Amino acid sequence: MTYEATRARVETYFDRTATQTWERLTSDAPVSGIRATVRKGRDQMRANIIAALPSDLRGARILDAGCGTGALAFELAARGADVTGVDISPQLVDIANNRTPTAVASKVNFSAGDMLNPALGSFDHVVAMDSMIYYTAEDISDILAGIAPRLSGKMIFTVAPRTPLLMLMWRAGKLFPRADRSPTMVPHTPASIASKLKRGKLRDLGRVTSGFYISNALEFRS
Repeated sequence: MTYEATRARVETYFDRTATQTWERLTSDAPVSGIRATVRKGRDQMRANIIAALPSDLRGARILDAGCGTGALAFELAARGADVTGVDISPQLVDIANNRTPTAVASKVNFSAGDMLNPALGSFDHVVAMDSMIYYTAEDISDILAGIAPRLSGKMIFTVAPRTPLLMLMWRAGKLFPRADRSPTMVPHTPASIASKLKRGKLRDLGRVTSGFYISNALEFRS
């Protein structure tokens, strides 16, 4: 699939199939055992991403690319950053706007759209938690190259690591496609992405594994 085709499929999934699931998963509502492990893993990854950024974010302009329901954006804003959150799903953006705490309302701005839109402006840092997990290494290289001219600091993003379990799930998804299936994650190694880079360099920030949640954080500098 091309970047545009994958993006359209992800938008359809989150806007028509999984909105309520993600609204619940990213709230304090009780969830099943499997989803509880995913929630715990996402909480840990969010903390790891924040830890990889400067401790003093006052005045920093940050793009939350694939902001979802806003949890990461709120924490960054609470640490002083001015956060632009963008997501391809208008439904998730609506949830983020409705959840915005009064204390950070002046520090966050959410909109639906493409994270590569140059109209979003330039940023000190970019974060993209689990929003690039559906793309090929070539697509990720193009995404990083598109953001690099507007990035003065670092971009922290996550990918699905190339593990035996995820490779089995990936092959099953290829063999047994369903129209209502979540978009298939594309497993990567840091080296496979680094080999496709058109500019800049990558640093492996480590993996979070929590039940069915497996994700690897990477740091990109242009």
